Formats: sequence, structure tokens, C-alpha cells
Amino acid sequence: MLTSLQTAISGMKSNGTYISVIADNIANMNTVGFKKTTLTFGDILSASITGVSGSAQIGRGALVQKVSPLFTQGPLETTENSLDLAIDGNGFFIVKDSAASYYTRSGRFDINKDGYIVNASGLRLQGYLADATGRITGQIGDLQLLATQTPARATTEAMNFVNLDGTSQIYDQTNPLTQFAINSTTNEVENYNHSSTIRVYDTQGGAHHVTLYYVKIDDNMWDVHYVYEDPTSVPPGQLIEAVDGGLINPAVTRLIFDDHGTLQWITDQTALPPYNMYPINPFPPVVANPVIPNFYFGPDVMQPQAIDFDNSRNMQNKSDFAVLDNNQDGYSSGSLERLIIANNGEMTGIFSNGQARLIGQVALAKFIAPTELLKIGWNLYNESTKSGQPIVSFPSTSGLGDVVANTIELSNVDLAQEFVNLITAQRGFQANSRIVTTTDELLAEVVNLKR
Repeated sequence: MLTSLQTAISGMKSNGTYISVIADNIANMNTVGFKKTTLTFGDILSASITGVSGSAQIGRGALVQKVSPLFTQGPLETTENSLDLAIDGNGFFIVKDSAASYYTRSGRFDINKDGYIVNASGLRLQGYLADATGRITGQIGDLQLLATQTPARATTEAMNFVNLDGTSQIYDQTNPLTQFAINSTTNEVENYNHSSTIRVYDTQGGAHHVTLYYVKIDDNMWDVHYVYEDPTSVPPGQLIEAVDGGLINPAVTRLIFDDHGTLQWITDQTALPPYNMYPINPFPPVVANPVIPNFYFGPDVMQPQAIDFDNSRNMQNKSDFAVLDNNQDGYSSGSLERLIIANNGEMTGIFSNGQARLIGQVALAKFIAPTELLKIGWNLYNESTKSGQPIVSFPSTSGLGDVVANTIELSNVDLAQEFVNLITAQRGFQANSRIVTTTDELLAEVVNLKR
């Protein structure tokens, strides 16, 4: 009879623990990335009253066999913070301090004063790092945004696709009165048909304007002059754009069209002959040793800068002059303005100079037995001998889920189910307490037998 007291107490303890688990789940129903805990009961080894195994066995009560998290997907909620991340599927974010790595489903991140992406505890988000060209490397480290910028790139190629008006006036280049010229007094260009300006960049990212002047010198024949401002005429300490400097015409390109207005020949020439002439057939042209104009953009960049202007797409029609395309491959330096995070974890930076570049990729980890992870609080888990070592890879690969930006994963606690479980645990506790009361009454009857 006395054993029934211990049996009832074990039931009260087990159900009391169950109520504690339920209370923890309810308390964390609004905790981002929280995974509810489940409890498994087990019976205590029974005793045999006959000594024969398997017959007339009486149980000794209940115990808590296992308490483990349930890693089902929680609801996703959209936020306004681009660094709020959620995992849609399996996996954990990897965060780290100076001592160890931790794993979490909570993806509420921000940037600290040093530019690192960190969680609320200041732990740094881990990911695959990118080099200066935007190529993702195999190295995993702290993802940082503060020092991210794009260096300047000097212009090496430029393209100005135009339609030249075939009815334009012809300028006789043998007549000094109609020759293309730069007036040294007024610093203005004279005797040309059309012009188009393209912005190019020097080796330090400085912007300069090169104007292409189109001069019709004969039927179906045009000269293209590349004119820009002479930086040596600028007084020291002043910006080139702030003063009127002398103009330079470093090179001329001759375009020859057929009767249909299709470009047939291009002559790459410096200011002096001989000319390098080659056909535009097959299209586009292949040139063994083209003459490329050199531009000098000032003493701060020193060396002349070669810019290859592509004229192979130009055409001539009896219609108004029009610039159809205008492009070049240089740009100034730029700082990070915006961050876009794709489902595969790639972090693309949008920079102030209009460039876009990969600056890193979020790494995820998974475990063979995630329910065996050690729960250490603050939404963090540690690996254990039973969970196995982490398998780290890119999102959307190796069975890992997608990363969803501007989103957080809510807890997977079902409040209605928790209240049902609470009622069950409460009834279990009450029923076991009644066993204690009943046993006490029986013991009182035994004591009264001697009266």
C-alpha cells in the first residue's frame, strides 16, 4: 500500500514537469524562431510479486523520459528590415563570438558599429565571403557591410551608336574655311554636322566628357573627332569642370558607307596619316592592330589612357541624326546604399555609382539529429555528441531551406493545443493527488484497527 504513495508522487512530479514545459511554450509564443518543447512520459520499472518474470508485475509510477524541441516550420511574417531573415525549410543560421559557434532559427539581425551583421546578443552572422570582384569564395567568416564599397574602374572601351543624316552638308577638308577646327580664341569647335557626348572615367574614378564630332567630308564618308578638355590648361587647385580649358582632338576615325547606308570601312587614324583602314565585313570587324586614341586626364593620373571607341554599329540614313545607344565600361567608386538578399542567401549590394556586386552569401547548417542539440537559451543551440557535427552549405542546397529576406519566423507554439495539454496535465496531477488522499485514508483505517 505504501508503494502507491510513491507511485502517485511520481505521477504528480511528471505532470508537474509537463505543466512547466507547457508554461515555457506559452511564455515563448511570441519569441522569434522559438521551437516548442515536447515531453515524453515513460513508466518506472515494475516489480514482480511472484518472482516470475512477466507475471503479476506492478508498475512503480511514471517518469519524464525525454524533453526535446519540435523543429516544425513556424509561420513567416513580413517586416520592413532587410536584415530580418527567416529559413523556409530545414537548417540553422550560424552565429559566432570570439570563442565558439552557435546555431539559431531566429533571424532578426542588425548591423553593429563595426559594420558586422549581428543578432540581439551581438553574435556575428556567418557566411561565405566574397572577394573584391564579387566572386563567392569557399571561406566562411563574419559577414560585414561597413567597409564594403566598389573601387573605381577606368574606361577602356566606349560605344556610341548613331544614325548619321545622309542629307547633311559636306565640309571640304582641303579648304581652310570649311575644315573641322577648334578655334583657339573662342575655344569652340567649328565646321561639323553632328555631335554626341559620352562620359568616361580615369583610373581614379574621375569623370570626364569626350565629345564625338561627326563631319561629312564626302558622299557616304564621315570623320569622327574625339574632343575633350585639356587638363593642363586648368589652374592648379581648381576642378576641370569649373573652368574653360583648351580643347584637344587626339584622334580621328573615318567611316565609309555604301549606297545603302551600311558601314563598309572604318579608318582608325591619329591626327596624322598613315591611316589604318579595314573592312566591316564580316560584322563585327576584327582588327589586328587598331589605333586606339589616348587621353590625358591630368597630372594626378599621369599616364595617357587608351579608350577604344566602337563605331562598328553606326549607320547612315536620310533621316535626322539620332544617338541610338551610348555606353562605356568605366565607373567611379561607390559606397553601399542598399542590400538585396536572395533565397539562396546571396547578398547583393547596390552602390551609389549604380553598380551591383555580391558581397557575401549566408551559410546554413543542418544536423542529422537536430532534436539532440543542446538548448543554451537566447534562442541558441549548441551541437552535442548525440546531434552529430553540423553540415554547412549554401541555402537551397543539401536539404537546406531557403532564406527569406524582410521576414521573420514566428514560434511554432499552437496556443489552443497548449491549453488542451495544460488541461490534460492538470487533470493528471489532480488524479494522482487523489491517490495520495485515498492511500492516506486507507492507512488511517489500518491504524484504527488497534482501537
